[in-house]
Parts: sequence; structure tokens; C-alpha cells
Amino acid sequence: MSKLVTRLNRASGLLRAAALAAAALTLGGCIEAALVGGAASGALMANDRRVAEIVLGDERVEATASNRISTRFGDKVHVNITSFNYTVLLSGEVPDAKAKAEIERIASEVERVKAVVNELQVGAQSAFTARGNDTYLTGRVKAAMVGANKFNTNHVKVVTEAGVVFLMGLVTRKEGDDATEIARAIGGVQKVIRVFEYVTVPAAAPAPAPAK
Repeated sequence: MSKLVTRLNRASGLLRAAALAAAALTLGGCIEAALVGGAASGALMANDRRVAEIVLGDERVEATASNRISTRFGDKVHVNITSFNYTVLLSGEVPDAKAKAEIERIASEVERVKAVVNELQVGAQSAFTARGNDTYLTGRVKAAMVGANKFNTNHVKVVTEAGVVFLMGLVTRKEGDDATEIARAIGGVQKVIRVFEYVTVPAAAPAPAPAK
């Protein structure tokens, strides 16, 4: 309980600053699923386009869905749950279509979830070596985004499953396109699936004219 209180207190201190940044954004509400990540954590949250309450809410959604799915299916399925701005991405492997549909239902019934993108594959569970390669690819994609320096990489979440890279986040159209191009260029990436919500960032105000 004390850890939870400490965490909530830290989040409340960041809430006002993060909310001001988020208030400058006009959320497009468009979710696209088409082919085409102490002080450090505080800094990441402050640079997130989600307000602190939603960042913590996404973590709660992931934990709740994971617990419910584990209770229902145990080790019969391999499911990764990623929540971003209350949109949930399901990836991994399940034994049949019935399990796939039931897991989607379980995730959709978690409080505050507004959409579920079900990318679960029916088939045998992936080997640990394959999962290790997915982790490696995720790292390479993130590093390439940092190196390209085209957008704030805190705005894009990268998830890799069986060589397929999923991109999530609150991004502008250009940021989404740039992130997709970068991910596609990484060797070993089979395809890129975008699960973005698009935002419009107001243009910067022109610099004032020099005083005469």
C-alpha cells in the first residue's frame, strides 16, 4: 500500500505539467490499424502526451487484463497486452479462434478500455528464442528512431511479435509516417502495423519583430 501511495503522489506532482502539454493537443480520435517503452521515469512521463493519470491508467489496464487472462487460460496461451491511451493491443499466440475471441472480450471489459486491436495469432506458442529476437528487433527500431532524430521517441511505443512491429502512440501524421519508414528499414522486420491515435499540434507562434 505504501508503494502505491508513493507512486500516486509522484504522479500527482507531474499531472499539472503534463496536463498543460496535453491541453495544447487536439485529439483526432482516429485509431488506425493498418500495415505500413526515480527521476528517469518522471522525465519520461513528463514528455508523454498522455496525462499522468492516463499513463498510470494504462498500466492498470495491462495488469488487470493480464491477471484475468492468466486466471482463465493459464499457460495455454501466450498473450502480450499493451495499453496506450486506453487502446489495447493484443499480440501473441492462442490455440484456437474461440480463445482469441474470448481474450478480446476479457480485455474489452476492463474499465476505461475504449478499443481493442486483436492481433493474436492462432497457432503454437512461439519459442523463447523467437521472443528474444523480437526483443532485439524492438531495441533496434527504438535505437534507429533515436538516431534519426525526427520526432520525440517518447511519443511512439514499439511492440514486436514474430518479427511484426506494432507502433502505438499519440502522434501527428508526419510522426507516424516517419516512425513507420524507420521501422520498415530495419533488417528482420517482417511488416509494420500502425495502431496510432492522431493528434494535431498547433504551429509555433512566429517570433516577435525586433523593437525599433
